[in-house]
This record gives sequence, C-alpha cells and structure tokens, in this order.
Amino acid sequence: MSPQKTTANLKLLFTCFICFLALNVRAQDKTKTIGNKSRSGTTNNSFNIVQGGQVGIKMNAGHKPVELLKLTFHVDNLGKDTIPFKVNVYAMGDRLPQGDNLVKEDIKGSITREKDPNTPLTSNQLISVDLSPYKIEVKGELLVSVEFLSTIPGKSLGFSCGLLNGGTYYKKGPDVEWKKMPVVGADFNVLVKKLK
Repeated sequence: MSPQKTTANLKLLFTCFICFLALNVRAQDKTKTIGNKSRSGTTNNSFNIVQGGQVGIKMNAGHKPVELLKLTFHVDNLGKDTIPFKVNVYAMGDRLPQGDNLVKEDIKGSITREKDPNTPLTSNQLISVDLSPYKIEVKGELLVSVEFLSTIPGKSLGFSCGLLNGGTYYKKGPDVEWKKMPVVGADFNVLVKKLK
C-alpha cells in the first residue's frame, strides 16, 4: 500500500471516529435538569396543608420544546399523616403564572413519613414523581407546582430551599391569588428530554 493511500485511509478513519464521538455526545445530551439545585436538609419555608393550596417554582425549559420526565423535591413531613398531592404546570406571565394547568390528567403523589412514626425524623425526604407517562411537552418559562388534595388542620409541610434562586410561588387555597416569596426558592427540579 502506498504512503498516500495510508494517509488517506487514516484521515478517513479519523473523520469517522470524530463523527462517532459527536453523535455519541449528542445522544447523551438529550436530557437535562431544569429548576433549582437539590438541597436535602435545608428547610426554610413551610406551608399549611390546605386543600387547593399550591407551592411551586418558576423554571426555564428553553426555547425549544421539551418533555417533562421526573419531578423531584425534598420535604420534612414531621407528622404521622400521609399528604396527597398532584402536580400542576402553568405557563408564566410577566410576574405570575397565567392560564390553565397544562397537565391534562391528574398526576398524583403522596408524601409519607419514611420512618417509624414513634421516632423523630432527622432528615428530609426526597420525593420523586414520574411524569413520563403523561407526555407533557412545554417550552419557555413555566411554573411547576404541587397542589395539596386534602386539608390537615394545624399541619404544615417544610420544603428544602436555597437563597436568591428565583423565589417560591404559592397559593394558600383554590380561590386565592398566586403570591411570590422572592428570596427563598424551593428545591423543585425536573428532568426533561429535549425534543426535535
């Protein structure tokens, strides 16, 4: 084999290898996490458990459509009660959520006490909700929230949070306007899949 053919074959092999790496990196880059950083053990904001009350944060899904795959957040459930909730997603307006819930089916979950109710809870619980079966496609700025499905008198739930990360949005009941707690943001985050 001549040196020119060997050089041409090496160039072709190198080009194929680079293309393979580029495609492999692109395939791995199809998911990303949006929202706030996960912070276990740093509860700073608590909300009363009232049916129709909601807690959530603003997230930027980007300009291209994505599919929501999994919601995660940390909470302190110091009581014996199981707290049922559902997941809601809204488009963001200038300052507050606007329009109807973008989730067309109820996506329900519950927050249960992980340990024996007779012993103190010493750490936060990681709550994960699988959103992938619901095929929720979104883009742009949105608010992802949990809505309490029952009222537990005198009970509040603490959410892990961080400072100066966009704030927490909340509603104290179904007929109450959204409000924003500007300094402290709950640690909600969502794994999303980029769509073409």
